[in-house]
Amino acid sequence: MPTEDKWKANMEKVAFTWQFPGLLLDWKSFEGKTIQAVIPLTGKPGAAVIVCSDATFTVVPALSPEPWALGQGLVDARARLEPAHQAAYEEYDRLAKQDKEALRTARLEKILGAISNNLEQIPELKERLKELVKEWK
Repeated sequence: MPTEDKWKANMEKVAFTWQFPGLLLDWKSFEGKTIQAVIPLTGKPGAAVIVCSDATFTVVPALSPEPWALGQGLVDARARLEPAHQAAYEEYDRLAKQDKEALRTARLEKILGAISNNLEQIPELKERLKELVKEWK
């Protein structure tokens, strides 16, 4: 088989694969479905084929969401998850509040440090800060 024929045959196979009956390519399509099987994908550790009871399916990569995505997921799904995980959400809220306060404190320290480190190089900085404070009163 000439190389061009092989390339064409592969392209046809790939095009058909994207049109395969039952293939789901968006998460909204899974709403209300029942997962029948999770089959490890050969050659790709952690990836899997998710097969639903109605023979719809998709292929997913290894589950390793980034920390921000996990946190956002907890926020987005709170109404559905909190009734079953109330104590965990209380702890999450405590830790989120602690993180927010630590960020606020770190920003404050960074600003104060920048001011202190620049007082000698910018003599008018002290007067400008005094004027700024007066404006806020």
